[in-house]
Amino acid sequence: MTQHTGRIALITGASRGIGRACALGLAKAGAQVIACGRSKAALEELDDEIFAATGQHATLIPFDITDGDAMDRLSSVLFERFGRIDVLVHAAAISGTLSPVTHHEPKDFEKIVSVNLLATWRLLRAMEPLLRQSAAGRAIFLTTGATVTTGRAFWGPYGATKAAMETLVRAWADEIEITPIRAALVSPGAMRTRMRAAAYPGEEPESVPHPNEIVPLVLTLADPGRIPPLETIHFPDWRAQNADIVA
Repeated sequence: MTQHTGRIALITGASRGIGRACALGLAKAGAQVIACGRSKAALEELDDEIFAATGQHATLIPFDITDGDAMDRLSSVLFERFGRIDVLVHAAAISGTLSPVTHHEPKDFEKIVSVNLLATWRLLRAMEPLLRQSAAGRAIFLTTGATVTTGRAFWGPYGATKAAMETLVRAWADEIEITPIRAALVSPGAMRTRMRAAAYPGEEPESVPHPNEIVPLVLTLADPGRIPPLETIHFPDWRAQNADIVA
């Protein structure tokens, strides 16, 4: 497994799901984890597990990712404490209520835009200076598949905001090409998360991969010795081609 000893890794959405799995995986690989999420209690549970596995504590940042001013303050605090970020994993997202496009209430639509798109922009704006201080900064963004490329009934706001997020990240990646920072977009596919369970309540949870299974891919993309591909990486395809790593 790829080692990240001494690397500073910030993970959003770390209180549950894929973000939590990535935070734990990076900690086990030697990184100093900065775990961000809305639930303080869930972050503390994550820290307990990280400490039990590594003997080291994570840095816990409970806050609402849509609070742009708090994001800017966090950037300053992290610079004073760590001086840089080597790895950024942006897993925080919401799907919102599955509903026809014209049936969404404005406040609900605006929340999805705020979490999935505006918060990504504020995150890039706040964390780029820290990533620039790394010898090999890696920024990994979780996206989605079919809802972005083709559109799907009842997934309009989620798919639209994820498509916009991808465009934003690709533009940013092009802008920072002359720096040591590299960005990657990952589409997890069906995965055993609370978001998935809410969208597909009749689905047997054991029929889809656990978030832990995506960790080897994230560790590979965060490797300072590797250059992530420009195209979106679809985890089911990557897993099929790297069965030995996943195992």
